[in-house]
Amino acid sequence: MNELLTHKEYKAIAKTMDIPKTAFIDGKNRPGKGKKLKTRNPATGDLIATIASCNKQDVDLAVKKANEAFYQGIWAKKDPQDRKEILIKFCKLITRNRRELAVIESLESGKPIFDCEQIDLPETISTIKWHAESIDKIYDQAGPTNENALSLIVREPIGVVAAILPWNFPLLMLAWKIGPALASGCSIIVKPAEQTSISALKLANLASEAGIPNGVFQVLPGDGKSVGEPLALHEKVDMISFTGSTETGKKILKYSAQSNLKKVVLECGGKNPAIVFADAENLDTVAEHIVTGAFWNMGENCSAISRLIVNKKVKKQLLEKIRFRLRDWKTGDPLDPKNRLGALIDSDHCKKVKSYIDKKIPDGPFISPLIIEVLKKDKRAKDEIFGPILSVIEVNNDDEAIAIANETPYGLTASIFTSSNRKAIRTARELKAGTVTINCYGEGDITTPFGGYKQSGFGGRDNGLHAHEQYTETKTIWIDLNDPLEGDNIG
Repeated sequence: MNELLTHKEYKAIAKTMDIPKTAFIDGKNRPGKGKKLKTRNPATGDLIATIASCNKQDVDLAVKKANEAFYQGIWAKKDPQDRKEILIKFCKLITRNRRELAVIESLESGKPIFDCEQIDLPETISTIKWHAESIDKIYDQAGPTNENALSLIVREPIGVVAAILPWNFPLLMLAWKIGPALASGCSIIVKPAEQTSISALKLANLASEAGIPNGVFQVLPGDGKSVGEPLALHEKVDMISFTGSTETGKKILKYSAQSNLKKVVLECGGKNPAIVFADAENLDTVAEHIVTGAFWNMGENCSAISRLIVNKKVKKQLLEKIRFRLRDWKTGDPLDPKNRLGALIDSDHCKKVKSYIDKKIPDGPFISPLIIEVLKKDKRAKDEIFGPILSVIEVNNDDEAIAIANETPYGLTASIFTSSNRKAIRTARELKAGTVTINCYGEGDITTPFGGYKQSGFGGRDNGLHAHEQYTETKTIWIDLNDPLEGDNIG
């Protein structure tokens, strides 16, 4: 783990750091032709910077430059070993700038600096490095043919990729996209969330410094209407990779159908259950995992545990242990490393989250963790709240728990707590979710694919070697090995 600085030291970095304020197109910092964006600190409302915003003209230019770079082969046809070395250098530059990037991340998103330093930055670097190292280790295939033919099954980079990012994990979700996309040889255009564009712009400049060619990695700040929609409708964009709400994901599918049937990969919302069976052991450990899963990143996490489905025999004891654990999860200034919860992203989101809370809470961007016992039909047991609220649903038996867990349009993650291995495996198979953890909370790691069932995902998976499949096309090359017919051999 990285050694944390003091609150005072982080505030000093915030005052002196270099903030990029322009779009990054074709290897250059450009002003952008849209109305400028004001990036504010969610915790204080203070202006961090006024940055460039792009529009359709900027989109057209970036797509043109991305296609030029791709078809000229300056990255796509570069020796795999060379691509790997450049991405490794990129990781070293991120590491060298990690403190400043962590502070940017915290200031823009309201995330605790504790998480930025200990989770987001290390995993961002690890993700890009892991995909870089895979470049010269993924082999194509030869098909099983008779002696008269040879079949090759090869992967080729899909072309120009547009990545549309969320605001809850700005750097890590960026890494999840650019890692496999760049490793595969694609050109990528990134549209960060309006609230959190600065870290992506910083990374684009570092990528250029590392040697990634002009046009291969570009960043276009702006809103969905001005940048996201033109990218999704563009005839020369070959693929969209999106992380965000299910509602927006459905729109992107529609835009693909209205344009060039570009490939679409969506990682969308979740209403993730944690099932605690009556035979669960060590409730102290269970409580620790539940607290982390429910309140990490203020619950602004698509894989957050937002439903605790617990057998009535252990509910009272478990809730006591959860509330005890929460004493260590302080809420406050995100730049203070003592705080485990920071500020919600903006006033609109605060208003939405507070609409699910019955009691009056103070105005402002900070909401302390809440545990609410609800019935399974309560909207708090069904809606994706995306805030620090854990809905607790009591059940009488195992079958009821599994049925309630699956009673949702989402299917991203789920957790199971039981002392029976047989029950754990059987339940994991019955749950309709892309990732199921047993006796822990988590998302797997960089080696395991991440994505959802039902309305939580579409078209592919992030992470693991499976992620590379998203950014490539599969081609069959068939070679006839028969001797040429007499007279066909010229010369």
